[in-house]
Amino acid sequence: MTDQSAHFPKFYVTAPAPCPYIKGNTERKIFTELNPQPLAYDKQAIIEHRGPEQARHHAEELHHSLALVGFRRSQEIAYRPACEDCLECKSVRIPTMLFKMSKSQKRIFNKNKDIRFEIKANIATEEQYELLQRYINSRHAEGGMAGISFSEYKDMVENSPISTVIIEYRDGRGKLIGAALTDQMQDSLSMVYSFFEISKEMNNRSLGVFIVLNHVNISKSRDLDHIYLGYFVKNSPKMSYKMNFKPIEVLASNGWQLVK
Repeated sequence: MTDQSAHFPKFYVTAPAPCPYIKGNTERKIFTELNPQPLAYDKQAIIEHRGPEQARHHAEELHHSLALVGFRRSQEIAYRPACEDCLECKSVRIPTMLFKMSKSQKRIFNKNKDIRFEIKANIATEEQYELLQRYINSRHAEGGMAGISFSEYKDMVENSPISTVIIEYRDGRGKLIGAALTDQMQDSLSMVYSFFEISKEMNNRSLGVFIVLNHVNISKSRDLDHIYLGYFVKNSPKMSYKMNFKPIEVLASNGWQLVK
């Protein structure tokens, strides 16, 4: 008789920690490994000769299933909030084929027509890292990524058990002004982390909005269903931009709900 326990993910809960979105709140997360290493005594794995391709297929299937119920990926871990007294973190995704740019979004998109983008393998570079440092220092100097080292950034970009790319954005002179670490799912794109140049000139471009709109175009060109944007927190100014991409779907207790 086969021991099926090795085929199902094991879930864990983090210790309480200060909430990064709502001051005074405490957060906890539930998480699992997307690509757990088989135990030495897992005879079934030996019999099935599971190799790298099988492991990646398993990780991508698991990641897709977990995304449908609100999980996000960080390196080899999939997680979602599991706070005892708060349900403010809502998973949101753009239904690609239903989405239409607003007038302001069309202006932003047209303003950035000179930007070239390239979809590249998820390999970290010093150029990306320097841009990330400038972005964090300008926007998130007191956040959890403050002081991130290059080796930590490299892990964030390259340590993925699923199909992941980094999309680079360059101005007309070829300068790197934005980047997005993005997971490629079987029917969707999931934006893991994006960062961009912060300056008076670039602020007029609204690069963060443009990067999301660019993902919409990529998704439409591939006939993909959704773009996952992560979590929306109603009272968090950092999250408010996500609700400008409408219609958008919000994960509620009774499933994904369309908000127009």
